[in-house]
Amino acid sequence: MAKVKMKTNRSAKKRFKITATGKVKRQKAGGSHYNTHKSKKRKRNLRKATLVHPSWEDKVKGMLKEF
Repeated sequence: MAKVKMKTNRSAKKRFKITATGKVKRQKAGGSHYNTHKSKKRKRNLRKATLVHPSWEDKVKGMLKEF
């Protein structure tokens, strides 16, 4: 009988990328609406990508099934 392969979580694949050093990159939350009361500095900083916290990396990589 054939071995069943794990499926990649498709929503996670769209949200996360793996860097060359193996860390997980993500976009910051909270920048898509209700922007009129946010400062320019806050909106500018929300555009920048950041890394997933190390305690969550294994969980995210498990959803991606590329490692």
